This record gives sequence, C-alpha cells and structure tokens, in this order.
Amino acid sequence: MDFESILFPGAAAEAIGRTSEATADYLADLHLNEIIAAVLKGHEPYDLTAFFRLPLRTEDEVAYRHEILRDLEDEGLRGHVEAFTTAMQRVREEIALAGKLYYQYQKAIWFLDAVVDYCQAVRALAKALSDGAPRSRGMIAFGSYLRAYAGSGQFTELEARSGSLKDGLRDVVYRVQIKGSRVTVRAYEPDPDYSREIEETFARFRQGDVKDYGVTFPSYPEMNHVEAEVLERVAKLYPDLFASLNAFADGRQDFLDELLIRFDREVHFYLAYLAFIRRLQGAGLSFCVPEMRLDNKAVLAEETFDLALAQNLVESGSNVVTNHFHLQDGERIFVVSGPNQGGKTTFARTFGQLHHFGRLGLPVPGRRAHLLLCDEIFTLFARTEQVEDQRGRLQGELMRLRAILEAAGERSILIMNETFSSTTLEDARLLGRAALERVIRKDMLCVYVTFVDELSTLGEATVSMVSNVDPDDPTVRTYEILRRPADGLAYAMAVARKRGVTYDMLKRRLAR
Repeated sequence: MDFESILFPGAAAEAIGRTSEATADYLADLHLNEIIAAVLKGHEPYDLTAFFRLPLRTEDEVAYRHEILRDLEDEGLRGHVEAFTTAMQRVREEIALAGKLYYQYQKAIWFLDAVVDYCQAVRALAKALSDGAPRSRGMIAFGSYLRAYAGSGQFTELEARSGSLKDGLRDVVYRVQIKGSRVTVRAYEPDPDYSREIEETFARFRQGDVKDYGVTFPSYPEMNHVEAEVLERVAKLYPDLFASLNAFADGRQDFLDELLIRFDREVHFYLAYLAFIRRLQGAGLSFCVPEMRLDNKAVLAEETFDLALAQNLVESGSNVVTNHFHLQDGERIFVVSGPNQGGKTTFARTFGQLHHFGRLGLPVPGRRAHLLLCDEIFTLFARTEQVEDQRGRLQGELMRLRAILEAAGERSILIMNETFSSTTLEDARLLGRAALERVIRKDMLCVYVTFVDELSTLGEATVSMVSNVDPDDPTVRTYEILRRPADGLAYAMAVARKRGVTYDMLKRRLAR
C-alpha cells in the first residue's frame, strides 16, 4: 500500500474534521480532557489534541493502529523511531535559529547543520526499518516510502552536497592575531607545538592531580560584531567554499519532505500514549489491546480502572482498586447503585473512558477487554444550575436527555450519572423508567448511576451493579463495583446501626 499516514489506512485529510456534537460534553464528564493533557505533557509542539478526540469508524482503522502498536512494543524499533523524532526536533530548532540570526554566514552554517542532521536521521531510520522488519501495514508502507525517498536523486544530491560542504568547513583553518584592539585574520601557517615538550619535561615533577584553573567561556548562538568580522575575513580566505555555502542555504529552504513531517508528528500519538501508560504499568496496573467490534454488544473488561483517578493515586503513592464487568446475550444496561462516595461515578467514567480510547485504536486499562466500536458516546451528568438559566435543573436534564435520545442510535453509548436526583423519589422512578425503556427500545448500551434500586429489575436488558462495602463493617467502602442485586436498605441499616439510630435503638433510648 502507498503510505499516506501512520494514523489512518486511507487518506489522512479525509479523517481529519470528523466531529461530534457530543464531544465537548462527554470529554468533560468522563475527565478525558484531564487524561489527554497528561498524555500530551511534553508533546505540546506536535498539536495532537485533535487526534485524541477523533474516533475511528471501522474495524480496519482500529486494526491498522493495533498493528503499529505491536511493532512499537519492540524496544529496539521504538528506540529508532524515538531517535528519529528527537533528531527532527533538533532539525526544526536549527532551522528556526537560522531564521532568527543576523549574520549571513552564521545563518547559512546553522542551516547546513539542520540539513546534515536531517539526512543522517533519514538514513538511520531507513536502515532501522529495513533491519527491524516491522509487520504492520503502516510501518511497512512507511519503510518502503522512506527507502525510496532515501534512494531518490533529490535526497542523495542533498545528502552529498551538504556532506561535502560540512567536510569543507571542517578543513577550514586560519590564524588570528590580537594586538591591543587590532585583530588580524590570515592564512594558517603551522608553528611548532611546544605544549607536548613542556608536559614531557615536567612530567617527572608531577605529584598528583592539581586544581584546574581553566576557564570555560559561555557560548551563545548569536555572534558578536568581533566574531562576525573574523568570520567575514575567514570567508575571504575561502571564497569558493563560502560562496557555495550561501548558495546552498538560499536554494534549499523547503528541503523537508512533507510525508516525513507528517510521520514525525503523527507517530507521537503512539509514543506519547505508550509513555503515559508505562508509568501506570510500573505501578502494577494492566493495559491490553481490546477487541473492538461493530456488531457485538457483549462487552467485558477485567481489572479495569479510571485513568484519571489512577494517575492521581499513583502519583500520591496510593493503591488503585480495579473492577470487572460484562454484558452478555440481551443485556444492555448497567444500573449502578449503592452508598455515596463508593465508586459508582468512577465506574461509569471508566466504562466511557474504555470505549473512548478503544475507538481511538489504543490500549485500554485492564487485563482483557471486549468493547463496542460505538458511533457516539453521550453523557448526562448533573450540571450546576446557572442564575441566568431560567430553566430548573430537572427541566434542563429532560431537555438534554430528549436531544440525546433523538440523536442516538443502536450503536451509541449513553452514560447517565445521578440523573433526576433533584426531584422526588417517585418522580425519579417514573422518569428513570421511561428513559431506560427508550434506551432498551433503541438497543443501546447504557450505564445509569442512580439511587433508585428498582430500575435494575426492569427486565433482561438491565444488570444490577452495586458499590461494595466491607462485610465486617458495612459503613466502610471498598470501591469495588460488584454484579449483584441492589440492596440499598442493607447499607442504610448498617449506617443507622453504627450511629445508633435504628428504630429499636431509638425506642429503647426514648423509653429510659
């Protein structure tokens, strides 16, 4: 296949620009903006945020990225790719500096350094991809393109010419004589080197290491006017060489290959994410390449966790609690209940994060995962009421839910968190039931975090998940979310018992 992009099997330009009206909501609700910022820390110059918000649409697009990830699991190959990106960063810095400098010969020399470094980087990566024998379609296509480019007349002429000029500059020698404020530059004439004879003469008097009184002068990219004048006179000693240098710099400002520039940017999508998850893997957390299917809603994940929370916990040295979930046959909806602050919302975010990164073609948290390659992710999380908004919170939620259900299809995912909690229990039960019945009719996947336990028993499509507590002390949360029937009353009774406010306890106390 012809190489166009390391991110997309087809034309990259066609993939960019895919948008979703739900993106802004679900990125914030699922803490994905926070995760993406952490992933891209140190990679900001590559402007990769859009790629982390751009879902893939087909199983083949996902497989394309999975193949490349498997190639990059090889430390040797990944090291060569990282070395190439480091060299390209240096090339860009040298080009930028050459554009900022004032003196022409110095500008030309920095530009030449950029070209030489670029040619060496291209040649090294072309060899590495030939020796490393990658297996992915993307890396194979890129390797073929790179070898063809490195063997082209355009590149070999650039490489030869820049190398010849660099060798010529290495051979430049001259003499500088400074007398008072007068500086004279003339052709080099070798003088006897007495330093070695002096060292040998006094070597027998050496008694050990002595303090080094040498002085290191600071080096700045920009020359001062004295250095510039010296360089001007050196150029007059080698007029042909410096004339060729200027001509080379003037005629090759666009020497960077466009596809190599694209590869250098896009490959950081993988490198940044792999570096991010390595830090979490170092804390003992698992990641896997999920199986992504368009037509299979039997989803599961083992030992999974919330990426945003895990990052904060690992940084603070705390343990991360992992969870498991699965839906099978006609099951479509997780109804998550249990005590407050028990991990219910974290579980809901985890479900959404898994599907977001899964449909980016990236590894996801967990030892094993089968996920739906969904077309959209919708979230309905509680919003703080705004003074200028004339609608109440409940009305706002109902309007948002209506818009979501109208836009969603059978391959969409809906995550609802404490929806309708601002109304009465009876209203929350009626509204929640109506919403879930609509979800069931659409055959969508859904996570519904709620205080209404009864919603978990609507039918075979609903599965009850409950935030667990310590069996020895039901008031202590474990942050595990277990697949079992809801039992909110048991937890409430445990709290009441601990606080001494059960009916029997209060009755005995009042009788005294």
